[in-house]
Amino acid sequence: MARVPRVVLPDGVAHVFTRGNRREQIFLGPRDATEFLSRAEEALRKFGVDCWAWCLMPTHYHFVLNGRREDFSRALHRLNGYYARWFNKEHGHRNHLFGDRFGAREILDESHLLEAVRYIVLNPVRAGLCRHPAEWRWSSYRATVGAAAPESFLKLGWMHEFISPEGFAAHVEAGMAEMADVA
Repeated sequence: MARVPRVVLPDGVAHVFTRGNRREQIFLGPRDATEFLSRAEEALRKFGVDCWAWCLMPTHYHFVLNGRREDFSRALHRLNGYYARWFNKEHGHRNHLFGDRFGAREILDESHLLEAVRYIVLNPVRAGLCRHPAEWRWSSYRATVGAAAPESFLKLGWMHEFISPEGFAAHVEAGMAEMADVA
């Protein structure tokens, strides 16, 4: 069966994500996550795509990327392909690691950007993997709020245009309070 064509995404900022095939784990341990991030740095740099936020979950990952649509596709194709080959060799697996192609949603404005980044860094909290995003090693949260050095591929200049690290931390805390009210 042929893949469904991707909705045409304009150049600019987008929330992109990819899930493991059959929702299986794509990161079995820290070595996998470290390898993936190394390959992400290489792919994003090669195709001139800026990463503004990221989070690795056991079965999927999220990025907020800024760049040209064609460059997103090239970078993620390279990243997913190289990582899948490495993962399969490393773990003795065969066949597809990732399910469908990566998904992407255009980010329309500053408010949408802040909500997308908050959604991404709160993902491990919603999944019950940690109580606070600062506890999750595999996201950009700590770097975004100034509690850790950013990865070489993480670009935080966008944030300083819209909100301070302290303001973003408060925005995330408000999101956690909203999650608690719903539960």
